[in-house]
Amino acid sequence: MAELDRAVDAVNIGTAAGDLSILSLFLQADIVVKLVMILLVLASVWVWAIVFEKITTLRRVNKAADSFEDRFWSGGSLDELFEDEGAKPTHPMATVFGAAMAEWRRSARVAGADVARSGVRDRVERAMNVAIQREMERMERWMIFLASVGSTAPFVGLFGTVWGIMHSFSAIAAMHNTNLAVVAPGIAEALFATAIGLVAAIPAVLAYNKISTDLARFAARLEQFATEFGAILSRQSEERA
Repeated sequence: MAELDRAVDAVNIGTAAGDLSILSLFLQADIVVKLVMILLVLASVWVWAIVFEKITTLRRVNKAADSFEDRFWSGGSLDELFEDEGAKPTHPMATVFGAAMAEWRRSARVAGADVARSGVRDRVERAMNVAIQREMERMERWMIFLASVGSTAPFVGLFGTVWGIMHSFSAIAAMHNTNLAVVAPGIAEALFATAIGLVAAIPAVLAYNKISTDLARFAARLEQFATEFGAILSRQSEERA
């Protein structure tokens, strides 16, 4: 039975000798190699979906932060800004601002405005740091998937290639023919898995590096805003005291 299967595989390899199209390479591949190819294609599609979502999100939050900072530094009322954007924030910077203002209001009601003794500034800074951490964790979701695909997809493709070559050599041995026209299709089918792995991995690595840099830059922007806003609240508390 095993020899019959090898003979059938050998016939398939001989039939595919003149057809090296992508569809043919997939259809003629071993079932294990097919599963590897399908897995890598799905991973590649998901990578591009994540990349599109992250780029869109970063563009949106940076634009919202620009608009918010323009209004924040315009000299208007912080209480009015809090009621408009901080109470129900729609972007990370407004969330940080809202967390700070909410904590400052609660602390002021309980302890008055004595920053030095009540530790209002420390609580406000902690509230902003927690808000930044939560927002960045939300924005960094699925980044580990990009890193995983970038690092493992070539090896998954290589596994498919090795398996495919072993299967092809077994079928070729049954034909007792090492003619290049017979050997080439089976080798091409196996190498196709590695090619798909690289197609999935290269964009994932490039996107991960670019998006990670943009996320780190945005996190630094939030931290800078938190530092400046903390100083403003501290100064206002001292003035009220």
